[in-house]
Amino acid sequence: MRPEAHRPKVERRPSRFGTQLSIADELRRRIAEHEWTPGDRLPSRAQIAQECAVGENVVRRAQELLISQGVLEGRAGSGTYVAEPRQRVRVVRSSAREQPEGSPFRADMRAVGRQGDWESRSEAKVPAPAEIAARLGIAEGDPCVRTAYEFLADGRPVQLSTSWEPYDLTAGTLVVLPEGGPLAGAGVVNRMAEIGIIVSHAVEQPEPRQATAEEASLLGIQKGSLVTHIRRTYYSDQGQPVETADIVVPAALCEIVYEIPITR
Repeated sequence: MRPEAHRPKVERRPSRFGTQLSIADELRRRIAEHEWTPGDRLPSRAQIAQECAVGENVVRRAQELLISQGVLEGRAGSGTYVAEPRQRVRVVRSSAREQPEGSPFRADMRAVGRQGDWESRSEAKVPAPAEIAARLGIAEGDPCVRTAYEFLADGRPVQLSTSWEPYDLTAGTLVVLPEGGPLAGAGVVNRMAEIGIIVSHAVEQPEPRQATAEEASLLGIQKGSLVTHIRRTYYSDQGQPVETADIVVPAALCEIVYEIPITR
């Protein structure tokens, strides 16, 4: 008789948790029922895996998902903890919010009792990468004005944006730099109006993805956290793209709301 015949059979307990999504739901349930409260350290992955009869990798992926959503937080060398609740900033997207004066972002911050501001850095004559050139309808390598933004709530970054404008469009005018000159901070619509260009509409393409290491560092979130990446392009009434931007909104810090104007 073969030696294998003498080995006892290992009884595996059936599990109702087949994927990281079901484990994530179970962890959310325990938090909602106050088994764990904000600041509590979760049991080890091995312990949770044993309780739920799944592999440790399934638990790890579930925890990474909840960390990306701001439900949990990982502390290097310490473990995984229930995150302290924090109010997410409401970011409203709507063409109706383009105002002659004032900033919609600052208005959003005031609505939740926070001070809204931003920091920016502009560079002129930056060669357009292929994707940006296609969005702006110019040739790859054509000069652009690139402006990087960090939007702040009470001094803490909550949103990133990188804007590109064709340099030839504004060269030699007072509005060549978005955050310089007499219309600094006035926004694309008002700046273009100053040089006789009427901006008629914008197109936005939002999609979810994971934060890059650089984005995570700037926003103070975990690498790989969920963000919404919005590709926005402004067009003139002649159909010419005048500005395109990549906007990064972290899911754990902000909620995005779209307002749709109704005309009758």
